[in-house]
Amino acid sequence: MSSTTPVPMADPVIVIGMGAIGTTIAAKIAQTGRPIIACACSRIDEVILTDDAGTVRHPVQWIESPEQLPPAHWVLLATKIHHIPEVAPWLRRAGDANSRVLVLQNGVEHQQRVSRHTIACVVPSLVYTNAERIAPGVVTRRTNSRDLVLPNDDPGREVAHELLADSGLRVELTDDFLTDSWVKLLTNLAANPISALTGRRVEVIREPLIATLAERVLAEAVAVGQAAGAQLTPAHAAETLTWLQALPEGSTTSMLQDRLAGRSLEVDGLTGVVVRLGEQYGIPTPANTGLLALLSAIQPGS
Repeated sequence: MSSTTPVPMADPVIVIGMGAIGTTIAAKIAQTGRPIIACACSRIDEVILTDDAGTVRHPVQWIESPEQLPPAHWVLLATKIHHIPEVAPWLRRAGDANSRVLVLQNGVEHQQRVSRHTIACVVPSLVYTNAERIAPGVVTRRTNSRDLVLPNDDPGREVAHELLADSGLRVELTDDFLTDSWVKLLTNLAANPISALTGRRVEVIREPLIATLAERVLAEAVAVGQAAGAQLTPAHAAETLTWLQALPEGSTTSMLQDRLAGRSLEVDGLTGVVVRLGEQYGIPTPANTGLLALLSAIQPGS
């Protein structure tokens, strides 16, 4: 257990972004008895989660403007990376220097991109939960071997032991968050762009030509990640491809869901990072650059 003082159970949890991940994590935390404050564009009065255990419903309090936010120790940021500027006023209002902002986002630069918008302690996480948003506040969750990975430091342990205990989420702590964040990025680099561009779910990765493309995308990312300090090897790319191809039939990606809904895509925070850092370190990334060009040409609403 963490040596920090436990936060009272009545303390609310602010969730900024009620998409598939935000709604899922909010529902799992709500079952521990903590009240949920939902910050979302559309009004949400309850969250409904369906998974292997059945369907559960929990009431939430919907807040429509940052000025209405009460002080809170726990803040969850569950928007896409490119939406951070839009929710910056919520981040500045949501927490103080004693608060914890748990970043439930993709990518590899969690603390750098969020810390500039809050004085709270930023706690990065790697999200493995596979969830699909059916309607505002309504999600379906598919069982994975893990849900969240947090750094094995004081803030990470506090979140794991004080906030997420008894939530039913599978939470792990890691001593090498940098490497693990790049390992997680590998799964997003292959599955997200390819599913969004083909309009198909993750099983498309099993097709031979697509698998070859995914191999090239992952190999480039391993080289860039190594230059950035991550302890990656070619085995990580091979393991990622095997894991993706073994995902249950019907598994989806956040980028495919966004494209089908006509929303903007999380391009720069994923594929764009590999291309940007590849240029910085002098590492060619032709496969990722090609995907980035195609993804950037997709217009929201198409």
